[in-house]
Amino acid sequence: MEDENIIRLYWDRDEAAIEETSKKYGKYCFAIANNILYSREDSEECVNDTYVKVWESIPPKRPSIFSAFIGKITRNISLNRYKLNNAEKRGGNEMTVVLDEVREIVSGEKDPEEEAIRSELTAAVNDFLATLSVEKRVMFVRRYWYADDVKSIALRMGTSENNISVSVRRIRNNLRDYLIERGFEL
Repeated sequence: MEDENIIRLYWDRDEAAIEETSKKYGKYCFAIANNILYSREDSEECVNDTYVKVWESIPPKRPSIFSAFIGKITRNISLNRYKLNNAEKRGGNEMTVVLDEVREIVSGEKDPEEEAIRSELTAAVNDFLATLSVEKRVMFVRRYWYADDVKSIALRMGTSENNISVSVRRIRNNLRDYLIERGFEL
């Protein structure tokens, strides 16, 4: 079923919307959640929570890109679950590694100034990503949005793990330099 038709089902408050969403995006959402949580049960629960959140969000929202909309909801729910699961302990899964790598670029501390420039930072990151080749952008997004491990990215892109590791490290360093040049304190 086309996304527009699925969204129409949500607007009509037809429960078939959830079934159609599950058919079309269930594996996609599970992959996002599982890359963050590494737990089948937690991932399945996050996917179910995603369907509830989408049901609560449409209407009033009418997403223009449904896959991105549902992916973002899944990712946020999964990150919240990850934080809850790891509140007292430090895990050793891929999400921990990804968060440590990103922490090199931007500190995790929140203060009023950081919140005020958040949209500027988002725009700067998007501008930076637009300067990358499609291949480099895919590597970066697969690593830092979907939390794919280096091996999975290498297989997907038909290259070595070392090439991916070196490339994402260079992209991360270039992003840091790009942001510093634009006045962001990191």
